[in-house]
Amino acid sequence: MSADSQLFSVRGEAVGLRLDSFLASYLKEVSRTRVQRAITDGDILVNERVAKPSYRLHDGDRIEIDLPEPPPVDLTPEAIPLNIAYEDDDLIVINKPAGMVVHPGAGIDSGTLAHALVYHFDELSGNAGRTRPGIVHRLDKETSGLLVVAKNDVAHERLSDQFRDRQVFKMYSALVYGRVSKERGEIEARIGRSRHNRTRMSVLRGGAGRTAHTIFEVASRFQDFTLLDVRIKTGRTHQIRVHLAHIGHPVVGDATYDGGRENSISDVAIRRSVQALGRHFLHASELAFSHPRSGERLKFTAPLPHELGSLLKSVG
Repeated sequence: MSADSQLFSVRGEAVGLRLDSFLASYLKEVSRTRVQRAITDGDILVNERVAKPSYRLHDGDRIEIDLPEPPPVDLTPEAIPLNIAYEDDDLIVINKPAGMVVHPGAGIDSGTLAHALVYHFDELSGNAGRTRPGIVHRLDKETSGLLVVAKNDVAHERLSDQFRDRQVFKMYSALVYGRVSKERGEIEARIGRSRHNRTRMSVLRGGAGRTAHTIFEVASRFQDFTLLDVRIKTGRTHQIRVHLAHIGHPVVGDATYDGGRENSISDVAIRRSVQALGRHFLHASELAFSHPRSGERLKFTAPLPHELGSLLKSVG
C-alpha cells in the first residue's frame, strides 16, 4: 500500500450505507466521481475484493483504500501575471484579461490561463482533465472578467453542480450597436454550429442546436449605441454575442458577428476608436455562487477594464 493508503473496519452508523456514499463523506477532499472510479478500478477493496459502488456495508467489513496520486498536469507552467479577486483553500476567482485563452485547444498550446494557473498554484482540481486544471467554466478569448477556478475535486464538483442547476449568477456588460428599443428583454433561441461556417455559432431553427436563454436590461443609451447589462441562464458557446446579433444589436468590436457594422459609424473618431479596440466590448462584471464547502453566498464584481471604459467615454 502507498503512504496515503488506509485500512479500517466498518462499524456503527456506516453499516447499511452504500460503499460510494460512505466513502464520499469519509474522504472529504475526494469527489464522489473519483471515489466511484477508484472502486471500479480496484483502488478501493472490501474484504480484499473489488466491490461495486452500490455495495451495502456490513458490520466488520474491512475496507482498504489505496488511491493513486492524481496524474501530473501536462502543461508547462508559465509565469503569466494573474489578477486574483479572491482565494481560499477551495477556489480562486480570477479577473481574466481580454486576449487570454482559458485552456489549450486547437493550435493553442501556450499562454493560456491554464498555463498560468499551474505556475501560481500547487493544488488544482483534475476533474476537467489534464489540460484544464481547475477550470470550472470559460470565457471567450476576447471577453474579460470574472471566472472561478477550483483547487480540489470536491469544490469542482459542487461548483459544476451549481452551474448545471443554474444557481450561479453571471452578469455581463455589453456595448451594442444601435438603440435598443426595449428597457428589458429576453432572448430564447437555440444555438448550434453555423451550417455555412463551422467556426461560427448561429441561431438554429426547427429544434436543432441547444436551448439558450439570455436576459438583458438597458444600462445606458447613446446616440448610436446601447450599454446593456446581460444575464445568461444557459452557458452556450458565444451565446451573448450570437443572441444580441440575432436581434440586430451585435456587440461592438465583435469581428465575428457584427457584420461589418463598425463601417457604418458616422463619427470618424469613434469609428477609429472601435477599430483600434482590438477586442469586443463584453465583460463579465458580476459573479455570485455558493461556497462549495461552507455554503456561504459569495458575490464578486469587476469594473470595466481601462480600454472599455475609455471607449464608453468616447461614445458618450
